[in-house]
Amino acid sequence: MTRNTIRELPVSERPYEKCRAFGPDGLTDAELLAVILRTGTRGQGALETARQVLELCAPYGGLPGLYHLTCGEFRKVSGIGSVKSIQLSCIGEFAKRISRSRIAREEAFQTPKGVASYFMEEMRHKEKEELRAAFLDTKGHLLKETVLSVGTVNEAHISPREIFLDALRYQAVGMILLHNHPSGDPEPSEEDILVTKRVAEVGDLLGIPLLDHIVIGDNCYISLKERGTL
Repeated sequence: MTRNTIRELPVSERPYEKCRAFGPDGLTDAELLAVILRTGTRGQGALETARQVLELCAPYGGLPGLYHLTCGEFRKVSGIGSVKSIQLSCIGEFAKRISRSRIAREEAFQTPKGVASYFMEEMRHKEKEELRAAFLDTKGHLLKETVLSVGTVNEAHISPREIFLDALRYQAVGMILLHNHPSGDPEPSEEDILVTKRVAEVGDLLGIPLLDHIVIGDNCYISLKERGTL
């Protein structure tokens, strides 16, 4: 028999009671979300609402969907209104920042793998190409990241002048470019390589070297530094 509300569950199966007994790591993804959502709607409890949220997140591999979906998309789920949709978006952002903080401390942007890991989950599911710049300090730590353009990466969409104005504004001593390929294949195009070389030339003149250009695919990446393009 399907139980639609938490009250209909045996006490030992209710998320709050399970958390007290076994800790949060003893809860399923749906149970964790149910604890956060707290309430559902008439005839549908928080646990069923949480399951429907996870179904919405399924194309993104489950919980990572929380920081890919918009408030409007969350509101498509019965029982998710304006307040709960904002809560879910904030949970996703919170998780992303925790993950990024850990990667930033461990890798400090010293390796292409570390940089790709830092941006992977946020960028690999985007439906449009997005070009970003990561500006670094003398220790290779991230000072600031900016979105340079959305759409095909080419010289018509980005200006080295604007890129390096930002670099000077943040007092960067190095820079990394990143962009995603919505196809999931990170193989760089000829245009990607041309833009990389152009930005690298300007960086050398200004003393703010382009350290790498990383193309993000579907859970994979290609570093143009490792390829020998830089």
